[in-house]
Amino acid sequence: MVDYRLAEAESKFVDLIWENGPINSTELVRLSEEVMKWKKSTTYTILKRLCDRGILKNEGAVVSAAISRDEFFAGQSRRFVEDSFGGSLPRFLTSFIGGKKLSDKQAEELVRLINDHKEG
Repeated sequence: MVDYRLAEAESKFVDLIWENGPINSTELVRLSEEVMKWKKSTTYTILKRLCDRGILKNEGAVVSAAISRDEFFAGQSRRFVEDSFGGSLPRFLTSFIGGKKLSDKQAEELVRLINDHKEG
């Protein structure tokens, strides 16, 4: 299971991969030095950590994302709902809406989403 929590520097590093990957590790070291001001050892340490967590992969000195940006943020959102609202989407939505009124369009979109993902 992928751990979707990233420190700020890790998040910026993964963004570099999403924007430039797949990328040769030598080029990644150069890019990390230019953008992040990191030394080679820092780049490889963070890269290994993120590969071990299943977010990036390094195959034959070519680095790429193991999951897409959309998959990552979807997983991060599910984790947030799980951690903060006990996995209850209705509790999350109630908190998110916070007493505000939904427009007719927003209500219709929610009904459509619910119907599209309803079991049975």
